[in-house]
Amino acid sequence: MKKTGLVLLFFFLIISLGFAQRRGNIDSERLEAARVAFITTRLDLSSEQAEKFWPIFNEYNKKREANLKEIADLTPRNQSSELTNEQAKEVISKRFSIQKQMIVEEEKFVEKVSQVISYQQILKLNGINRDFARMLYQRQRQERKQ
Repeated sequence: MKKTGLVLLFFFLIISLGFAQRRGNIDSERLEAARVAFITTRLDLSSEQAEKFWPIFNEYNKKREANLKEIADLTPRNQSSELTNEQAKEVISKRFSIQKQMIVEEEKFVEKVSQVISYQQILKLNGINRDFARMLYQRQRQERKQ
């Protein structure tokens, strides 16, 4: 019963997300709700698991996004040719440092979340995130064509 409710919620959120995009604005709250429903459904989380999983995942994801933004901000695309060899070396070193930090944070995330969900579900999580992003991208392309 709960699974059916989650599936219905997921489809409702995706449809409402589509309407929001047609108006030209993306409602970040609806997008986040759709992502939560998508991942919860695809991982087949019980309500107890979801209640414990989402705070851990959101904390990890916030750190991950901050690190990815920091990596992206290291070298503006149009300035990479203006850097000296030494500056480029520093940028690469900093990028490696951030990537190492991301691995440590991912290991901590897996350790924490493994107390809530199975290792099989943890393995599925990365693919599910990509599936959600791919689905959004495809919807956006379809809407541009119309």
